[in-house]
Amino acid sequence: MKGQLLRNFFYIGGFGVSCFCSGIYYQRNFATWEYGNLKPYPALPIFGTVSAATPFTPQIADQKMSVAKRVSQIMKYGFPSLDNVRSFEDYVLSYDRRNRVANWVFEHLTAETVKHNPDVDRAKCDFKPDESIHHFFRSQNTDYKRSGYDRGHLAAAGNHKCNQKHIEETFFLSNIAPQVAVGFNRDYWNSLEKYVRKMTKNYTNVYCCTGPLYLPRKEPDGKNYVKYEVIGENHVAVPTHFYKIIVGETTDGELDMEAYCLPNAPISASTPLSSFRIFFIYRFLQKV
Repeated sequence: MKGQLLRNFFYIGGFGVSCFCSGIYYQRNFATWEYGNLKPYPALPIFGTVSAATPFTPQIADQKMSVAKRVSQIMKYGFPSLDNVRSFEDYVLSYDRRNRVANWVFEHLTAETVKHNPDVDRAKCDFKPDESIHHFFRSQNTDYKRSGYDRGHLAAAGNHKCNQKHIEETFFLSNIAPQVAVGFNRDYWNSLEKYVRKMTKNYTNVYCCTGPLYLPRKEPDGKNYVKYEVIGENHVAVPTHFYKIIVGETTDGELDMEAYCLPNAPISASTPLSSFRIFFIYRFLQKV
């Protein structure tokens, strides 16, 4: 069964690596536009509530340019997909309206952005619905109540503690997925989040893509089935697994990549992280 899970994730990981590598190639060889060149053109639906049908006027450009610039930093090597993309001030996500959780969440971390600001207070943060998503497809706090699952962050709150608004935006339910509490969200998953932050000590830039997986498993009849629980009146999907793909960029522009697939289940603290590592690539595409 483990072999089947690994094969499934290799397919996903292979596609992700291909997209990422293509993005690197494009960024280094063809991406020459300046931000100002975007002003006369319609905006893609990735900068807040500005839609593709809204002319990108100089007034809107001035209001949105700081967010657009940050999005370009976060998504430097391209988007994994363009399905229902939402941008916030310090992370970007693609929302799955059917399952009512994100497809993926992308972050760009540096030693400065993960530095603790004493003026930032996590206690002031509240989980809240993302009203940029139509209420037909939106998850609510009531979906999680008495479900037996934690509201688990995809973009970790601890990654965005340099600014109060940044950390508050990680509490939108579009950035949340049902996670097993003890042994996972509060423990092993939290340790993985700390590991990602620690990477900023060794790399100038760290790019992190996080998301849910719904992997098949073999039933007694010998066939593979994709089965997962849904919670609440809005039928929020409970992922079977979660992934993190992490890319570290050195001052020389060299890149290291590693990826992990963890079951949404209690994991012993003594289990080495390497047992969930799907691949590690050292200094890949450094000449692209």
